[in-house]
Amino acid sequence: MSRPIRLAFQIHPQHAPYDVLRQAAVDAEEAGVDIIYNWDHFYPLYGEADGAHFECWTMLASLAEVTERVELGPLVTCNSYRNPSFLADTARTVDHISGGRVILGIGSGWFERDYTEYGYEFGTARGRLDALAENLPIIRDRLGRLDPPPVRDMPLLIGGGGEKVTLKIVAEHADIWHGFGDPDTYRHKIAVLDEWCAKIGRDPAEIERSCGVPMDENGNPAYGDKMIEAGAHQLTVGLGGPEFDISFLTDWVAWRDDRNASR
Repeated sequence: MSRPIRLAFQIHPQHAPYDVLRQAAVDAEEAGVDIIYNWDHFYPLYGEADGAHFECWTMLASLAEVTERVELGPLVTCNSYRNPSFLADTARTVDHISGGRVILGIGSGWFERDYTEYGYEFGTARGRLDALAENLPIIRDRLGRLDPPPVRDMPLLIGGGGEKVTLKIVAEHADIWHGFGDPDTYRHKIAVLDEWCAKIGRDPAEIERSCGVPMDENGNPAYGDKMIEAGAHQLTVGLGGPEFDISFLTDWVAWRDDRNASR
C-alpha cells in the first residue's frame, strides 16, 4: 500500500514578533496541515541579516502547548549546536509536552555565521558529517535510556542530499529523508538513496521521502504533482515574517486530500 501524501508547513522563525509566529502555527493546524516545522538557526537566512529571530527548541515547546494534532519538529536541528545526549533529552521533553508528536529532524549544519557568532567550531563539511554519523547512535541510545522515554518511537528525519556520505547516513538511520532540488534532481537523489539502501540491506520503502517547495511556488499546488511524481511522500511549504498570510494553505490541503483519495 502506498504512503499517504503529507503536507507540512515550515514557520521561518524570523522577522516577526513571537506572538505572530505562534499564531501562524495555530492557524496552520486549523487549516489542516499534517506537520509544522521551524528551523534551527540563530540569525535570519534571508532578508535583514540582523533581524529578529528566535531559538528552535524553545519555540517548539511553546508550539506543542498551543497545538493539539499536528506533528512538530525542526527542519532541521543542527547536530553541532548541542551535546547529543542533551539533544535527545530536549526532544524527549518536547515530545511529552506535545503528547507524542515530535519528529526529530537533524542535519550536519552549514550556516557559518551561526557557528562563528556562537563560538562553535565550523570545521569542514566532511568533519560535520562525520560528527553527525557519530552522534546519531548516541541520540538513539539516550532516547532509549531516558525516564520516561519518548511517548512514541520518535521518527528521525535527516536532511541533506550529499550522495557519498549524507545519503549513506540516511539509509543507515533515517525514518524520513528530507531532500532538496527540482523534480529531476530529487528523482536522482532518490535513486542514489535506494542504491545505498541496497548496499546496506535496508528496505528503501521504510524511509518516508520529504521535500521542500520553493517559496515562489507556495501558491501553486500543481508543483506538488511534479514532486510526487518524482517520488516524494511529504511536501513542505514555508513562510517567514513579518506577517503570515497562510491563505494559500487551503489550496494545498485540498490538493493533498484529492491526491490521497486517488491513491
